[in-house]
Amino acid sequence: LGYLAWRDLADRRLPDAVTLPLLAAGLALAALTPGLELRAAVLGAGGGFAVFWAIGAWFFARHGREGLGLGDAKLFAGAGAWLGWQALPSLLLIASLGGLAAALFRREGRGAELAFGPWLCLGFALLWGARLAG
Repeated sequence: LGYLAWRDLADRRLPDAVTLPLLAAGLALAALTPGLELRAAVLGAGGGFAVFWAIGAWFFARHGREGLGLGDAKLFAGAGAWLGWQALPSLLLIASLGGLAAALFRREGRGAELAFGPWLCLGFALLWGARLAG
């Protein structure tokens, strides 16, 4: 997650070489670990991707430029695989509040791009840590 956050900040890219294995590992963990629900992981992965894909497609249709990339969708899907679909609203809230705070306190103008991946990574890490602690 640290590497993904750094890459997104550096060049606004979340590489498939990292996001797709993260997704696969989350599904494998759910399939192989007693007590984890594979159905929640599959719904989290599929639903997470679908929601972000739809938001990105809507933004592109409306503005003619990418506003939310497929890397974000794949990262959100990976988080859904690890955390289950039930955690996605909390993850989205954490990431959105972090991104909003970053946008309010940055020096660039209003239309400047904002990397959302680091905020997704932060929310993912916090929720995974809470799951391990709980």
